[in-house]
Amino acid sequence: MLRHAIAPVRRYTKASHDVVRHSRLNSDAKILLLYVQGLPEGADPRPLSEHAGRLGMKGRAYQKAKQLLAECGYLHEWREQGARGRWVTEQLLANVTLTREEASRAREGEPAVAAPPVPPSERPPTVGGPGERPVGDSPQKEELEEKNLPHPPPEDDTPPPDLAEAEGVLLSLRYVNRDLLLGVREARLLAGAAAEWLRRGVSAADLRRALTTGLPTDGIRSAVGFLRHRLVQKLPAARAVGAVAPAPQPEQPATRPRRDLVTCPGPGTEHVFRPRSDETHCLRCRTATAYEATLQQWVQGFSPGGTRPSSA
Repeated sequence: MLRHAIAPVRRYTKASHDVVRHSRLNSDAKILLLYVQGLPEGADPRPLSEHAGRLGMKGRAYQKAKQLLAECGYLHEWREQGARGRWVTEQLLANVTLTREEASRAREGEPAVAAPPVPPSERPPTVGGPGERPVGDSPQKEELEEKNLPHPPPEDDTPPPDLAEAEGVLLSLRYVNRDLLLGVREARLLAGAAAEWLRRGVSAADLRRALTTGLPTDGIRSAVGFLRHRLVQKLPAARAVGAVAPAPQPEQPATRPRRDLVTCPGPGTEHVFRPRSDETHCLRCRTATAYEATLQQWVQGFSPGGTRPSSA
């Protein structure tokens, strides 16, 4: 089996391997647990069934997931009678297994369990070897401030104009779609591919339109991966060297001056029209007159002794 994974830079939820690889929890229970754990801190408290309904989990599927979470120690419920005699159910969903006593302490705001110590095999290695501690006074304040100042960028680190323009286009995509939010480092990684578009004659507005048109309806998981793929796949062809410039278009003839409105003497209510040449009646009246004349010819052709008009 091949595996391809891109770590998200935002909008993600940390999940323990104990939950993801739990043998007793089914997929509905795991998704429901991760969905609730990924809610923001200020979210309104809602019953677990409402969160399951937003995931499309109803009926027996929700009851089965809830049962497994409770049996494995992730879900705890307390049913109590309120001041007005109404029964209220309070739920606690944790991302670790808790006993009933530990869940009660967490409900009261006390720490349920202590954080497990980090094993030595997972601790970051110490960089460098042991050194000798200098003997004497502590370093002066000026030395500490000078040591902690960030290094100024080199003077010759100014990007070329095309790279700077491409980077500006990439950083402006966040205003078109929030899923295309890029950091400064990410925009600089893609600036080279975007600058190639500008070198091939594509304007900054057309480049922005090409990167933001036809976005996936289900959202974008990785803005960097999506933009890198689109910059490479939709790269326009390079202009041929010494290409013949398009011939200038002939000048369009001057438009005719607009005539004034005149009153049509045709039947019906008084109305006006704008003649194109020397017309005396509007188009509707001329059409009606021609239709009546044609109809009259057909009527005379079918009358006794009449001649039927030719259809040619």
